[in-house]
Amino acid sequence: MPKGYIVANIRARDRAGMQRFAEASAPVIAEYGGRVLARDPAPELREGELEGISVIVEFDDVETARRFYESAGYTAARTIREAIADTDLRIVQGV
Repeated sequence: MPKGYIVANIRARDRAGMQRFAEASAPVIAEYGGRVLARDPAPELREGELEGISVIVEFDDVETARRFYESAGYTAARTIREAIADTDLRIVQGV
């Protein structure tokens, strides 16, 4: 079964708020068996216009990534992030 990934680009307006978001989301990621594969505050942009922190989280499958995203725990963490950042986020299936 292919892995599931959350791929996010986060444009934060508040570093302390991002730290609170990270602290709130980390245990939920672990609860769903997620693994943070990349977190880069200054990715090398080659094409397009996206700015901000790039994050890739791997889950065992797409359905687990969906359950994580829709969970009460992540919803609470997401509320913190939404107050202090603009985010582009996708759930994608691995090959």
